[in-house]
Amino acid sequence: MPEFGEFEPRRAAREQKYRRFRQIPIRVLAPNLITLLALCAGLTAIRMAFEQRYELAVAAIIFAAVLDALDGRIARLLKGTTRFGAELDSLADFVNFGVAPALVLYFWSLQSLKSLGWIVCLGLAVCCAARLARFNVALDDPDKPAWSSAFFTGVPAPAGAGLVLLPMFLSFLGFIDGTSVAAAIGLYTGFIGFLMVSSIPSFSGKNAGKRIRRDLVLPVLLLSVLFVAILISFPWTVMSALAFLYLALLPVSYMRHQKLVAQHEASLEEAGGAKVVEDAKDHSEKTTD
Repeated sequence: MPEFGEFEPRRAAREQKYRRFRQIPIRVLAPNLITLLALCAGLTAIRMAFEQRYELAVAAIIFAAVLDALDGRIARLLKGTTRFGAELDSLADFVNFGVAPALVLYFWSLQSLKSLGWIVCLGLAVCCAARLARFNVALDDPDKPAWSSAFFTGVPAPAGAGLVLLPMFLSFLGFIDGTSVAAAIGLYTGFIGFLMVSSIPSFSGKNAGKRIRRDLVLPVLLLSVLFVAILISFPWTVMSALAFLYLALLPVSYMRHQKLVAQHEASLEEAGGAKVVEDAKDHSEKTTD
């Protein structure tokens, strides 16, 4: 009796099914796991705000920011960058640095402004969403010069969350009362939202720390341990100092960016002028021939 092969369409469907459930490397899952942990931290911050445990709420947002700084670097280190991970990271950033800080500020202070305070919180969340959408679109721009990777357009979402929580840091230190200065906090929150969607360049810091000289390894390790120890001992003092330092660096980053833009435009003009001269020379030679 002759043997017949498996019906080809059925075999193709079975092979496609097996390919659909192929194994995924752990190096691809690890960054996404960190992103999900950051998302859990942001959602926990909202719960802590409901329970009026504001220091824990702010600490959870800071922890989410630390995890957000790690997941991208780990993905690049493990070569586990995926489009799924990028989309997940953006959604987590919106919750952690847009929704969570807005709700924490509302329950802590801005609810005393009633509807106006809620509008300010909505504005902060919307600015964060718009800022993240603009960042994702800018990633696909192939015409950006290489030096532009050292700058963000506007204040990034994690830094914006840290800046907008500055009044809470000062309150934990005993300098201000959230309810009595709610109007000023509302204005400040709107200002930070504006910085997030503005075109003001800010230092990215993504290229920092990729390479360290051998003679600086030990000092960097010691300084890192010292910084962590000071942060654990005096968290709100350190976070306040970092927020003020970041605000002070914004004019510096703007001037540095403008200088690089001027140099880039001058190099383009020189290249264009050289090309015009070269074309004219070639045309003259052809005419002479």
